[in-house]
Amino acid sequence: MARKPASLFVCQNCQAQYPKWTGRCEQCGEWNTLEEETRTATPSRSATTRKGAGLKTTRLDGKATPPARLDTNMAELNRVLGSGLVPGSVVLVGGDPGIGKSTLMLQMTCALARAQHNVLYVSGEEAIDQIRLRARRLELDRDPKALDQLELAASININDITASLEERRAFQVVVIDSIQTMWLEGVASAPGSVSQVRSCAFELIRLAKTLGFVLILIGHVTKEGALAGPRVLEHMVDAVLYFEGDRGHQFRILRAAKNRFGATDEIGVFAMTDTGLREVPNPSALFLAERHGNIAGSAVFAGLEGTRPILLEVQVLLSAKSGDGAARRAVLGWDSSRLNMVLAVLEARCGLKLGSLDVHLNITGGLKVTEPAADLAVAAALISAATGQPTAPDEAYFGEIGLSGEVRQVSQTGIRLKEIAKLGFRQAVIPRHVGTANARPKAPHTLTIAETGHLSDLVRRFSPAGKD
Repeated sequence: MARKPASLFVCQNCQAQYPKWTGRCEQCGEWNTLEEETRTATPSRSATTRKGAGLKTTRLDGKATPPARLDTNMAELNRVLGSGLVPGSVVLVGGDPGIGKSTLMLQMTCALARAQHNVLYVSGEEAIDQIRLRARRLELDRDPKALDQLELAASININDITASLEERRAFQVVVIDSIQTMWLEGVASAPGSVSQVRSCAFELIRLAKTLGFVLILIGHVTKEGALAGPRVLEHMVDAVLYFEGDRGHQFRILRAAKNRFGATDEIGVFAMTDTGLREVPNPSALFLAERHGNIAGSAVFAGLEGTRPILLEVQVLLSAKSGDGAARRAVLGWDSSRLNMVLAVLEARCGLKLGSLDVHLNITGGLKVTEPAADLAVAAALISAATGQPTAPDEAYFGEIGLSGEVRQVSQTGIRLKEIAKLGFRQAVIPRHVGTANARPKAPHTLTIAETGHLSDLVRRFSPAGKD
């Protein structure tokens, strides 16, 4: 006798399941996120069990060849992917609404089509005419080679999409915009629900692995910045890319959070223009293009994103506390908890009293810095703002700060020093080297190294005696 399908209420934020509806999810604390979903009971084991054929095993030291790649003809995108798209792989691209995900994918598909690759772009959010208008605005519809190899479709029905792919079997790259709009018959829930996203993604991924085409899924993000839908979706795909950036700035950052065929935490830098996204091969020069020297509260940080060194400006503004409450800590592009730590170390270990002042910190260009190596540059900007002494215009900083005030070494010192010298800087303030002399990174001959062992040494550099 067939069992009646079970009805569950699933949280669309954390995928917690409940037998009945409640206004608030007990797992994540969000309100009004529970939606009813029908789950068909799994057939009994006796009806589905069959004898397996056994596994074919092999040795670990067998011959292995690197996977073939499809060149996207976009150097920044190739860098993030690991030198191109791998046939049969699945890439998930997420980002805030309006950040430029569809624009990036449309430019990529046109570039692939110009290279004589058959591409299918399926949109579940826009009509065909809307895509054509965007292509016309980006001047992508003027190349007959791209027009011949790129095909568009507007559909949300997974059965229709998979039937077309199985029938044609000619597409090398398929873009789905977006996975949250797709709908699969037989799943009793609305598009965008946990069950629909998981089931639709599974059908598309299964087909991509079977037929060998590259599948690119565009995904929505939650208000916290994480990819919407079931967490298992990120485990199902081969690469997860986040398209980041402040919509008030022109810069856009494409970051790899997961990549089975390349490095993670690699980034590609783009600039949003009237004619679409433009690649930025030298982001350091662009991030520092509008920097003004001889201004207190500014310091240059030599950071590292994946394998790419990037120089950024750290800006700090100190102001008198407004009102009787606690002092403000306004931070853009950095971790506010690390700012509080650096402020505490400056006060406890160096005697610099900043607790009664409002602190405003900004990483210019809209890039979010996560590595601890920015501590020293932030400390230099804070000390500069507090003493009124500008940092040297040809000086850059990097290093991690400990709770006792010591400046700790960071990774890839040599790469950072080369980028500092490449941009014309004459001096680098770095952590004191600990270890053998042979392990000391070799600095370019045009660069002077100032090693700093403790944060108090940095404070002395900004005193009148230290400037002499």
